[in-house]
Amino acid sequence: MATTPWRGVVVATALPFRDDLSVDLDGYAEHVRWLAQSGCDGVVPNGSLGEYQVLDERERADVVRAAVAAAPDGFSVVPGVAAYGARDARRWAEQAAEAGAHAVLLLPPNAYRADERAVLAHYAEVAKVGLPVVAYNNPYDTRVDLTPELVARLHAEGSIVAVKEFSGDARRGYQLAELAPDLDVLIGTDDLVVEMALAGATGWIAGFPNALPEACVRLFRAAVSGDQHTALPLYRTLHPLLRWDAKTEFVQAIKLTMDLTGRHGGACRPPRMPLLPQHDGEVRTAVEHALAAGMR
Repeated sequence: MATTPWRGVVVATALPFRDDLSVDLDGYAEHVRWLAQSGCDGVVPNGSLGEYQVLDERERADVVRAAVAAAPDGFSVVPGVAAYGARDARRWAEQAAEAGAHAVLLLPPNAYRADERAVLAHYAEVAKVGLPVVAYNNPYDTRVDLTPELVARLHAEGSIVAVKEFSGDARRGYQLAELAPDLDVLIGTDDLVVEMALAGATGWIAGFPNALPEACVRLFRAAVSGDQHTALPLYRTLHPLLRWDAKTEFVQAIKLTMDLTGRHGGACRPPRMPLLPQHDGEVRTAVEHALAAGMR
């Protein structure tokens, strides 16, 4: 395993459910293997796309173990270990370490709008487990903004090795490079791949490779290598889909895209509801456009 398992295209995996909404661990393991065969570099089980918030403790642990067992050599597993507080997040990081994961992805405390002291203590506590910690900045859902200055401090204190940047502000890639040159910045929003790659991002924790892995890997590789001749046509074709990654209905949209491309996306657990007819139609149109252009 590489010493930087968070780099490259690391897929925030959707989680398949059976008709009774029980977790389909066999289907999930097959999906992990397929992503590896399709050129992706790793997976993030138990991220938001994996609906970790509606899994019980056994299910959540089983998903991590299934991902590790299915991952071939050289393919990274970086579980999400988000929790309301540091004690639970540390416990999930310990479970990930015991299962054989290579790093963890960690949101700030998300039960309330934590202040800077609480955020610093939260990451320091989970870092004690010994696995590399990738911070996840999602100020929309957590109401806690990991500003470039705060991320740089977390890195300087040894609590994190990278940050998944989901603020939607590509300027932060440049700020982070100035404040913490040794920190890896990872693309967190699928519809800012090219912009963040130009700013120096080294990885992409991605949603839409669940359905179109080969096209997304080509896009990322071209973008980070500066091959705009290849990247821009791909980006323009995929962007109507990639924009759904930053919308409230992103899980449903990505699962529908999986269904339409021959994978098993399927239903979500409550409280997520099926897409409204208008949104369903918009996703279908975008998928048809991508498939007609040869995206796979």
